[in-house]
Amino acid sequence: MKHHLNTLYVTTQQSYLAKDGECVAVHQGDALKTKIPIHTLSGIVLFGQISCSPFLLGHCAENNVAVTWLAENGRFLASMHGPVRGNVLLRREQYRKADSPEASAIIARAVTIGKIANCRTVLRRTARERPDARLDAACDSLSFCMERLGRQDLPLNVVRGIEGEAANLYFGVFNSLISNSDSAFAFAGRSRRPPLDAVNCLLSFLYTMLAHDVRSALESVGLDPAVGFLHRDRPGRPSLALDLMEEFRPYLADRLACTLINRAQVKSKGFKKLETGAVQMDDATRKEVIVAWQERKREEVEHPFLQEKMPVGLLWHAQSRLLARYIRGDMDAYPPFVIR
Repeated sequence: MKHHLNTLYVTTQQSYLAKDGECVAVHQGDALKTKIPIHTLSGIVLFGQISCSPFLLGHCAENNVAVTWLAENGRFLASMHGPVRGNVLLRREQYRKADSPEASAIIARAVTIGKIANCRTVLRRTARERPDARLDAACDSLSFCMERLGRQDLPLNVVRGIEGEAANLYFGVFNSLISNSDSAFAFAGRSRRPPLDAVNCLLSFLYTMLAHDVRSALESVGLDPAVGFLHRDRPGRPSLALDLMEEFRPYLADRLACTLINRAQVKSKGFKKLETGAVQMDDATRKEVIVAWQERKREEVEHPFLQEKMPVGLLWHAQSRLLARYIRGDMDAYPPFVIR
């Protein structure tokens, strides 16, 4: 049985990580800050100028602990993993389906249905608390998008077009989810690479952490995170991880971002605009977000398809296993994660 493990996030610049017996030792200058048993970790994420000893990297590979390097603003740089796990026949079938436009469209359609359904649920929950005609109209439009996805034989380009249309509808009313009156948290639209305001900075940061966790879950069941169905191949991009995380963006990342803003757990002074126009979090805000993310992952929910209670941090492991079962032919369809 899969157990929920922690992810170690290191954000303090110039830190150094080393192997100390069966522990990860975190040093800052000459001071030892903490030691964490490696068997309690599923991954290590390093932000900015942080170093690791070769012995620790080898120890992480042996214990299936992925190490990911990100820029200080959260941009992905590189990742290190141990030997590939899982049945090679599963990956061969994954590649065959990815090479088939028809098979790719079937999986992409299921993922997109899950994403749109969850976007609509997030909007509806806010509309119940704070009635807004724009939210009602967006929900109706998202329902129409789902109706169009009801056809079994939709080509991949049509599925991708509907997904893009739904994303524009959702982010077009996203500002209505934010009740904080601080003008720094006004949301005018999605901006990436770089994020141009505080809300987009927060969303991008949460999406980065979600992508890391989903990627590790896919690798743990033997799937190749680089070969997707909705997102097509691009060197250096974990396309399958981006596919699977679409179902979780609204439910986890978007809701958490709004909660942090609306409850004033993050403040406008924690974001700074660089000369390039990009917006970046300060170290204290980044740590606040990471703590909230870790706490959210420990909360227990019932999986809607499996009807089993599990920590939120295991949801993408469950979906990865369901996807692997479908690709192997053990299931007739892939059931996306849909919140109630």
